[in-house]
Amino acid sequence: MKLVHQINLAFGIALVLVLVVAGFVLHYVLLDHLIGAQKEDLKAMSVEMTTSLKMEILPLESRAAKQGTMAMPVTPSKAGISAILTDKTGSIIAMSPSPLEMKHMQPLAAAVSSTEAQSAQKILDGFDKNYITVDQLTPQGKLTLYTPMSKIRMIEQALLKRLLIIFGTAGLAMFLFSLFITRKLIRPLIRLRDELAKVKERRFADVTFIKAGGEIGSVAASVYDMAKELNRFNHVQKQFFQNASHELKTPLMSISGYAEGIRDGVFEGDNVRKGLDIIMNESARLKKLVTEMTLLAKLDSEEDVFKDEEICVRELLTETVERLNPLLVKKGIILHTECGKLHAGTLRADRDKLLQAMLNVVSNAVRYARQHIYIHAETRDGRIVIRVSDDGPGIPEDLLPYLFHRFVKGKDGESGLGLAISRAIVERCGGLIRAGNARGGGAVISLQFPGAG
Repeated sequence: MKLVHQINLAFGIALVLVLVVAGFVLHYVLLDHLIGAQKEDLKAMSVEMTTSLKMEILPLESRAAKQGTMAMPVTPSKAGISAILTDKTGSIIAMSPSPLEMKHMQPLAAAVSSTEAQSAQKILDGFDKNYITVDQLTPQGKLTLYTPMSKIRMIEQALLKRLLIIFGTAGLAMFLFSLFITRKLIRPLIRLRDELAKVKERRFADVTFIKAGGEIGSVAASVYDMAKELNRFNHVQKQFFQNASHELKTPLMSISGYAEGIRDGVFEGDNVRKGLDIIMNESARLKKLVTEMTLLAKLDSEEDVFKDEEICVRELLTETVERLNPLLVKKGIILHTECGKLHAGTLRADRDKLLQAMLNVVSNAVRYARQHIYIHAETRDGRIVIRVSDDGPGIPEDLLPYLFHRFVKGKDGESGLGLAISRAIVERCGGLIRAGNARGGGAVISLQFPGAG
């Protein structure tokens, strides 16, 4: 079943349940209200009749003595309301109107049969639930007014039917409105499904942004961003293989050309040795390139190539300088190290991998520096920040956004994988690497790591 039908069915069932519960509640509320109102009317009437009986009790007694009866002139003023008068012992004196619909209150012996008297006694005792009763004390004893429940039920059912018709109409309108709202809410999901189908078919560039509100809008934005990232990654992967094949092709062609020349006797004497040296150099370059590509692939994968340990930052920088010292001396470059503001001196990372990242960054600075390289380490907001800067020409602005991408290299770059490897290592250590240019000139590469605590 489609989601839109599931939502509409759920809403319809919920609406029916609400209407049923509301019907039951209204039934009992209306019935209680009408019964209460009827009892108030009966109380008011009983008070009025009791007052009238007190005023006319003497004339009534004298006339009753002459006639030999006990006729009572007081009758209920509203249709459907009956009265029973009992003496102080609880015996029924008179009824008006009786169950035979008599119009005047008559003595029990003259107007009421034994069956009717039994029915009246049930009403007095409260056993007959088909009547609403109200009692009022009188000089004669007790006056009981009663009215049938059937009249109350008829009124209640008439009101309830009208209310249910109103509720049913409103419920139908709400259900139709819910169909409209559901379709409006589901439409972005349907479009989002179509966009996800494009992702499945690897048509990342064709994915469009779906405008929607709330959580659906957040999911749509995430899908769009994911498609852009997948498209970029797909492009990078294609470019990676193209660049890798080009980088591998150059040394292979040199090795192959010189090997064939030596085999065919093209090179003689010192040229043979020179050709062999070129083959050895290109083989070493090829080996380094393959090693870097393998390491980069491992860093990008989920393989457990990291050995997490606590590292002293000062020792890491000292070893970096020692490793690069021959290169620094050869190029006549002075390296300045400052760790004065380094309060938290340790971080957690893979020592060998992080050392390689530092060597890549600093050797890149050596390649472009004129005379000086500066390594500044400090603790800032609980994080360890290492800045490597030089006095060289700086990084071209068009190269800055892609500096850490694979096979992206500057004018005198080698394989174009060194900074990409450094970024992968730093990020695997939970850190962040950024590149920029100093105001006075020269490149600046900063590395940030969370402290070991």
